[in-house]
Amino acid sequence: MAKTVYVDEKECTGCELCVDSLPEVFEITSEGVSRVHNPNGADEDRIQEVMDSCPAECIHWK
Repeated sequence: MAKTVYVDEKECTGCELCVDSLPEVFEITSEGVSRVHNPNGADEDRIQEVMDSCPAECIHWK
């Protein structure tokens, strides 16, 4: 079973690092936090790189 990425919006600080790195996967909401708009927009390795660099550690696999 493939992994799916998600953002815990309660933990997100809105730094936009994920959006700057992978706009094909992440976007900023009107509340100023990140969310996944296309979980298939990049391969798992690229998403994992963004996860590893997230200062809020709010991006996870399920």
